[in-house]
Amino acid sequence: MLQSDQACCTVKETVREKYDAIARGERDCGCRMVDEFAYQDTPGYQVEADLGLGCGTPVDYADLKPGETVLDLGSGAGLDAMIAVPLVGKKGKVLGVDLAPSMVAKAKENAIAVEMDNTFFQEGDIEELPIQDASIDVVISNCTLNLVPDKEKAYSEIARVLRPGGRFIISDVVTVGNPDPGLIRKAEEAAGCVAGAAEKDAYLELIAQAGFTEPEVVRFRPLEIINKQDGLASLTIRARRQSQDL
Repeated sequence: MLQSDQACCTVKETVREKYDAIARGERDCGCRMVDEFAYQDTPGYQVEADLGLGCGTPVDYADLKPGETVLDLGSGAGLDAMIAVPLVGKKGKVLGVDLAPSMVAKAKENAIAVEMDNTFFQEGDIEELPIQDASIDVVISNCTLNLVPDKEKAYSEIARVLRPGGRFIISDVVTVGNPDPGLIRKAEEAAGCVAGAAEKDAYLELIAQAGFTEPEVVRFRPLEIINKQDGLASLTIRARRQSQDL
């Protein structure tokens, strides 16, 4: 167990250092797995917040309502959170949690620059969210859960913070079939944000085991990072927390 915990800490530290460097402009992720500026015509879009780190557009499928409280996991420089703000309106609020302190600082700067005063960003670990139980209506995330070492714990935390009947909409990277491990390693080297991707069917089973209902894959697109045989895909899925504990 100690060895496993140490490995998780090493992964998290690597992720933190990498995304801190990206936030400071010291390196490029090389991801850009969705069409460039996919949100660019959407209210709330800020070019300064778009660092090309996403693999989908989860807010497009979130059906956000005025007054809702939204939590963005791995909020980065604030792109998805800021897209969510106009949809929840002044009576709603958007919280962002990110492991990298430089990303949190950048997101805060971006929100202040456009006077989004109902958007709040803080440093935190998705496996131990600094969020109260049953306080969130909607959880969104964009190309982040694949980077989390303990995905089972992450989805348990999502269930904990969601209100009964609350929902999540998550875009993530998964593997499909039996991809060549060598190609996966090369893809990770070319675009580090694909690291830790789980197999698609196992990923969906994990969500079901976490107690979520009404799972629906709303978008699925094969990715080509090295070539068409990468065995990687972008998946956007939504599901609900049970209305009451069974």
